[in-house]
Amino acid sequence: MPIKPPLTELPIETADSGFYRGFAKDVAITAKLLVGGLVIWAVAFPDNAGSVLSGLNAFILASFNFWYVYVMAFFFLTCVGVAALPASGRMKLGHPDDRPEFSRFSWIAMMFGAGIGIGMLTYATGEPIYHLQNNPDIIQGHAEASTADAVRSANKWAFLHWGLHAWASYAIVGLALAYFAFRRGLPLTIRSALTPLFGKRLSGPLGLIIDVAAVVATVLGVAQTLGFGVNQFVAGIHRVGFGDWLLTEAGAPSNAAIAVALLVIVGASTLSALSGVGKGIKWLSNINMVLSFALLGFFLIFGATLFGLQSLFVGIFDYLTALPALLFTVWNSDGVDGSVSSQLADWQGGWSIFYWAWWVAFAPFVGMFLARISKGRTIREYVLGAVIVPSLMCFVWFALVGGTAIELELSGMAQNAIIGTSLSDQLFATLAVMLNDTLAWIFSIMVVVLLLTYLVTSADSAVLIINTINAAGDEGPKARPHILFWGGALALVVGALLMLGGLGAIQTAMIIGALPFSLVMVLMAVSVLKAIWRDSQRERHGLATLHEQSRDTTPAE
Repeated sequence: MPIKPPLTELPIETADSGFYRGFAKDVAITAKLLVGGLVIWAVAFPDNAGSVLSGLNAFILASFNFWYVYVMAFFFLTCVGVAALPASGRMKLGHPDDRPEFSRFSWIAMMFGAGIGIGMLTYATGEPIYHLQNNPDIIQGHAEASTADAVRSANKWAFLHWGLHAWASYAIVGLALAYFAFRRGLPLTIRSALTPLFGKRLSGPLGLIIDVAAVVATVLGVAQTLGFGVNQFVAGIHRVGFGDWLLTEAGAPSNAAIAVALLVIVGASTLSALSGVGKGIKWLSNINMVLSFALLGFFLIFGATLFGLQSLFVGIFDYLTALPALLFTVWNSDGVDGSVSSQLADWQGGWSIFYWAWWVAFAPFVGMFLARISKGRTIREYVLGAVIVPSLMCFVWFALVGGTAIELELSGMAQNAIIGTSLSDQLFATLAVMLNDTLAWIFSIMVVVLLLTYLVTSADSAVLIINTINAAGDEGPKARPHILFWGGALALVVGALLMLGGLGAIQTAMIIGALPFSLVMVLMAVSVLKAIWRDSQRERHGLATLHEQSRDTTPAE
């Protein structure tokens, strides 16, 4: 049976004129209707929206917990496989004479920039502190809560959520996008990554469904990230003295504070997006990098240095040795409130399953970024750089920042000042324990500025990614109304869901929205594996595997 040449053309109809010129109208309009409908529903019928979303969330956590665990394991094992096998590892994301656009140092620096962000500023302190009080090892009686005995398990579970699993899911999307864009010459959009499975049928309704699922997942994934950022931003400006009106009596951000924060963040990000070709993003990214290194350096020098370094190396050892079992562990409730199995299932649903859904929802956004900066690199170099480097940076942040918070609590210096405050405020509380009032105020301002730059760049980049998918992979400048719409849509989704039910409402919507795209990601992984295998066969037979080299008119696969 003759080996068919690869598919190197995927027509996607775009408008030639009018408001949607250059856009795939069916994708753009459908995505806008779905996201707009969610906002209207949450604002007009908050009780009904809250009830329905909560019911769907409970159903997914009970019925699809195994799915999220197993697909994340599949992404990780796929990355290991394609990097380890010689035939696939040496393949280049591009043509043999393509050279990387960025030096290895710059490329790794950008991976570092992607590896820390809003979530890291929120969770680097909060997650180790939480796991110190409760995690599966404590539930099963293997460690005593809130003691030095629980430190190792706290770091292990934090590393699980921010380590190889997360970045393997991003790497799969980026690998598939880069492979088919740079080797096959296909549009840089999600549907292109499924051509080995569905061929030119992706030019029709099937491709529409896939791209719309990616847009909705991206909106909800970024909304989750922005929701954390808004809460922490409000907590920060409250710390530096902007008034008690920012918080409710329960310590949560007030509706007025949410509105003001979103107006500042989305307004700045929209101006950045309108500034064209990365001017705003480049400027803000430079600030990000300087302030991030300054904050990390502060904790390295003035934090619990020895405790943090010990947490880093011991935590990595514990995480890697436990990883084979953690890959496939699923806990199901026995229906008895308070039983060990019920506690484990609740913990996994609230932490691991939430994270796996978050990473899936965020994967189109991060994956497209990874693809764009990785042209000319081999698959092995790409996987090692995209999975290992950011994971290590996350481990360093958790060990130094979270380790300092843990040491302050265990030593009695904090006197529950860190544990006793909200997740969004724990980094600021740690600084307040470490420093006198004046220095704590100065560093809190630095964190607020750093947080603001991350929020703006995340929202800015999300709008650009969403418009790229809507425009059939065209990365060129977009008309102002489309930038304004998606900037406003992100603000409304975050604001509506925060006011509806706080971060829990955003988390619920995100877990629901991520489920369809998780299936798309599995198909992307299968698709790229098939493409690599078929290209290996073509190379053995001396046939073309790259788009300029394909001259055969035999029907494509």
